[in-house]
Amino acid sequence: MRITALAGGVGGARFLRGLIAAVPSAEITVIGNVGDDMTMHGLRICPDLDTVMYTLGGGIHEGQGWGRAEETFGVAEELKAYGVGPDWFTLGDKDIATHLVRTQMLGAGYPLSAVTEALCTRWKLPVRLLPSTDERVETHVVIDDAEAAGGRRAVHFQEYWVRMHAPDAHAIVSVGAETAKPAPGVLAAIAEADVIVLPPSNPVVSIGTILEIPGIRQAVADAAAPVVGLSPIVGGGPVRGMADKVLAAVGVAVTAAAVAEHYGANLLDGWLVDADADGGAVAEVEAAGIACRAVPLLMSSPEATRAMAQAALDLAAELSARTAV
Repeated sequence: MRITALAGGVGGARFLRGLIAAVPSAEITVIGNVGDDMTMHGLRICPDLDTVMYTLGGGIHEGQGWGRAEETFGVAEELKAYGVGPDWFTLGDKDIATHLVRTQMLGAGYPLSAVTEALCTRWKLPVRLLPSTDERVETHVVIDDAEAAGGRRAVHFQEYWVRMHAPDAHAIVSVGAETAKPAPGVLAAIAEADVIVLPPSNPVVSIGTILEIPGIRQAVADAAAPVVGLSPIVGGGPVRGMADKVLAAVGVAVTAAAVAEHYGANLLDGWLVDADADGGAVAEVEAAGIACRAVPLLMSSPEATRAMAQAALDLAAELSARTAV
């Protein structure tokens, strides 16, 4: 079985572990979000790609869901002693090694897809991890600022989330997305998949940013494979992160059904909502033309996460059987 997943950071990475456990023999390709990428201290940082890489490679800090296990912060402490900022985004020493290798390879002319492949070789990933694009795409968020012209300004997503702790947002802008091209292998992975999965990643700044790369959304919509998503919204709120803030910024209600309709029936074939909190949303989602099932959607244990992944595959199989009739 060939499975292609579009994934952001922590939630997507944890779901992927469950997917691997559910179908260990599957050929899984992960198309990762690059909208969170930034340059700091001269280093190119790709938080979502690295979170997937560390999680599936066994090097993640399990408590945080991001960063390296058993990390040290000697470089960060020295930077602070020199009075060099910013101090709101702390890089660990092990993590810096990854960014050094990436930055050196990019500087030597290698595209991000080749750099990511090289980095993943060290971690012996059980999946193929592809950036959505080799080009520079960064997510910016428009927020209130009384001192800015017009009373608003745009900040990089990392500053919005890490430094500002997600204040109210007015718009989400994927800078560079309109001229970017899918990275090598991305469109083929979508076209050749037997199942396409949208994990419970942020639908606006993670999966949404991937879909904004010209050609990717259409490829998913045109794919012969069933497309099944899992709601990141449970009981009217995000399980993790700031999906509520960015959904409001694009005019989408913070409900499991509204997120399904945001993706649309032209993209999604199936949608999973939480059985305990959102079972009543099934009829609404199906009225929008998307097959919907209610199952437990909290990744409370490896077994629960595996069951979530299996439920997505079961719905995909059901949809494929319908098509074959």
